[in-house]
Amino acid sequence: MAWPIAEVARMSGVTARTLRHYDEIGLLPPARIGSNGHRYYEERQLLRLQQILVLRALGVGLTEISRIIGDQVDELEALRGHHHRLVAERDRLDALATTVSRTIADLERSRKDGTPMTAINRPENLFEGLQPADIDASLRDFPEHAEAARHATAAMTPAEIEAGQRERTARMVRLAELLAAGHPADAEPTQCMIDEEYRMLSGLRTVSPEEYLAIARSCTENEQWHAAYEAITPGLAAYQRAAMEAYAAARLS
Repeated sequence: MAWPIAEVARMSGVTARTLRHYDEIGLLPPARIGSNGHRYYEERQLLRLQQILVLRALGVGLTEISRIIGDQVDELEALRGHHHRLVAERDRLDALATTVSRTIADLERSRKDGTPMTAINRPENLFEGLQPADIDASLRDFPEHAEAARHATAAMTPAEIEAGQRERTARMVRLAELLAAGHPADAEPTQCMIDEEYRMLSGLRTVSPEEYLAIARSCTENEQWHAAYEAITPGLAAYQRAAMEAYAAARLS
């Protein structure tokens, strides 16, 4: 049985334009093209589309998806691998949800009776479920900067790497506190934090204003990094992006 592109778009929620793009880049050719020029898809193509969408949901880029699918031999084994990654991602998100829920309760108690939050709960518990990949995922779209980051961490001890990861996550939490307090993205307290981030970022290698703005856009456009921000608090990804764009306009132009 074959389904026309419009029906596949309806079933999958993917636009016909996206399906045509997948065909153009060789990722998902249709089973055949009719005399009317319409694309038709069969069961094999539907399974391939499912794999593409699963990998996209896991934050994998199209180039990497093409490599993964091109390297696989058995569809069933590939699906088992995708299922394993999805279960791992579900468990990670469950851990994140637990961490954020506990932090909310601790903050509410802290504001009610004035007890420091770190006296209520161990500071380490702020970071359960937050992995390094969550924070650095967008760098895979910037290979030169990713390579500089790898070079820098190669000379660090595991304890130093972990400390750096915790500090990056702590900055995300502090930014969330500024958002919750109502500070605009271009307000001085927020811009001071962004300046700190920029200096750390440019400490690895020189970052042009254009590249910095591209990294800012990845806060909302990179699925995995966006999810990491939103796990801290809704709206944080857009707030980070807006703050970085304001910084670039004020200090990098």
